[in-house]
Amino acid sequence: MKIVRPFSCLVAFLLLALTASASDAPWLTDYNQAVQTAKTEKRPVLMDFTGSDWCPYCIQMDKEVLSQPQFLEYASKNLVLLLVDFPQTKQLPQKVQDQNNMLQQRYAVEGMPTFLLIDPSGKVLQQYIGYLPGGPAAFIAMLHGKKS
Repeated sequence: MKIVRPFSCLVAFLLLALTASASDAPWLTDYNQAVQTAKTEKRPVLMDFTGSDWCPYCIQMDKEVLSQPQFLEYASKNLVLLLVDFPQTKQLPQKVQDQNNMLQQRYAVEGMPTFLLIDPSGKVLQQYIGYLPGGPAAFIAMLHGKKS
């Protein structure tokens, strides 16, 4: 029995460590904060224009790519993440709704999901519209301008 308890503690610790690493790449919702963080950390901003609760391809991208440990680990070291959400069933604060509408107009986003990689000045470096099959590896390759 003494061996089981330390083993259980080790398993619990490893699960907590995996959870912590996933939260190292939080999705911000404030554009100004994302841009300021990008300037400070010298990283681009990945903007995810999504309909998180109604868009099937948005939901699929979140499930298969954006919430996966491989992507979250990459993002925590290389990106600032900005969620630009247009939900139908959940209510966003008015300030966030107004900002998201402004960003949609500014970047002429017409479909979802749309992913924009921008530099800290707001210049678009990469754009991808729609669902991208192939999981995190394909998405990361796309961000680097490579075909998987």
